[in-house]
Amino acid sequence: MPVTQDSISGSDMLALFAVISAWVGEKDLAFEQLAIATRIPGTLSYGQLKLHPFWDPLRGDPRFEKIVADLAPKDGE
Repeated sequence: MPVTQDSISGSDMLALFAVISAWVGEKDLAFEQLAIATRIPGTLSYGQLKLHPFWDPLRGDPRFEKIVADLAPKDGE
């Protein structure tokens, strides 16, 4: 089953793949996976991306900052 259709752990697998990719310096691959993971329901959240040290290798990159900003709570949420 494709991870994008796995409602139990699909987004988690994509997020973990993104973390591993970032850690080994494959930032483009990390951003590809992260972009997919944030579009499907799962445990990946604004708070996790904003605060968890797993994501430190991607911090400061405009692509990461845009993903985080897109997940930020909007007024009234």
